[in-house]
Order: sequence, then structure tokens, then C-alpha cells
Amino acid sequence: MRGRGRSSMGIGGILAVLLFVWLIIGAVAAGQRHYYDSAPTNCASTGTIAATIVAGPLNYMGINPKIADCQVNVPQPSP
Repeated sequence: MRGRGRSSMGIGGILAVLLFVWLIIGAVAAGQRHYYDSAPTNCASTGTIAATIVAGPLNYMGINPKIADCQVNVPQPSP
């Protein structure tokens, strides 16, 4: 039986707090890069902000994740 007044946060609660802190750090990283200065004008801008929020804390740990080939070859319209 658990005593009153004791914190009974389980693994799920701890993981939720860690995820919340991770996302806050990522949001701060995006702010430091001035991504919030103007509204996103396209999906690429929104994707950059989202990727920075998710991966931003890795940069603070010394890891620099990069996407190798981000270019998409889209067929050009005929002349």
C-alpha cells in the first residue's frame, strides 16, 4: 500500500515529462535559429521547424544530424 503524500509517478509519467522537456528544448533551439520570426510560407519551412523541434536537443549534446540527400527530382513541365 502506498503512503499518502508520496509521489507515485510511474514510468509512463516519467517518460511524458522527459518528452515534454525534450520538445521544450527543441522549441528553444528553433527560436535561437529565428525560425519563428516570420510565418511559415510553405511545407518546407514548417518541416524545418518541426525537424528542429524534434532533433534540436541532439545538437546541444554534440550530435549534428543531417539528411544526406534532401533533393527530390520532380519532372519539369514540357516547353
